[in-house]
Amino acid sequence: MSKTGFEHFFKRLQQETEITNQSQLARELDLGRAAVSLAKRKGTVPPRWILDLSARFGLNPLWLETGAGFPRAEAATADMETTGAEFMRVPKVRARLSAGGGSFETRGRVEGYYSFRSDWLNMRGNPANMVLMEVVGNSMEPEIKEGDMVLIDQSRIEVLSGGIYAVGVEDTVMVKRVERLPGTLVLRSDNTDYSPIHLSGDELCNVRVIGKVLWVSREYR
Repeated sequence: MSKTGFEHFFKRLQQETEITNQSQLARELDLGRAAVSLAKRKGTVPPRWILDLSARFGLNPLWLETGAGFPRAEAATADMETTGAEFMRVPKVRARLSAGGGSFETRGRVEGYYSFRSDWLNMRGNPANMVLMEVVGNSMEPEIKEGDMVLIDQSRIEVLSGGIYAVGVEDTVMVKRVERLPGTLVLRSDNTDYSPIHLSGDELCNVRVIGKVLWVSREYR
């Protein structure tokens, strides 16, 4: 059974990490203690907390968010190999990615699941590290259009120039082609109406590579 909300999330985090109190959680997220207290009062967990903590501690983000599946990616893979499951479910989160000037919705919750062939997912990485998100904006057209759903591998955060990544810049999450130059990160759009974004110096402190885009789904309207 899915158990969402801050209390369930925090108990799972304590179970699998050395974090024992909310002050430690705030330090791990580089936040003030008040931000954690506010999340607890609201009973919600910002999606980027799930993404950041999952990547840092090697946790299954779906398990950390909802309690479904296994805590660690290795356990999920071992279980799949044991059961011979033909399909695996990948969570689609309500947080939306911006491919333009839009913003990141911080109400992130798992709003559904999509089934993929297990062998197909495993050829592309560890399924336990993958999530689906919806794209907002047209800066990556024609490759990725507004409303497309992208499959992101959160374990692949090392930038390969020209690859398409979900990148967080402060409170905005964008889908961009990323290029790493000496001292600079360049976020490029496929849509020529958008200029490249060059980030360097202190600006790099506010940047996080969330994961590599592996696959795009499009619904024709």
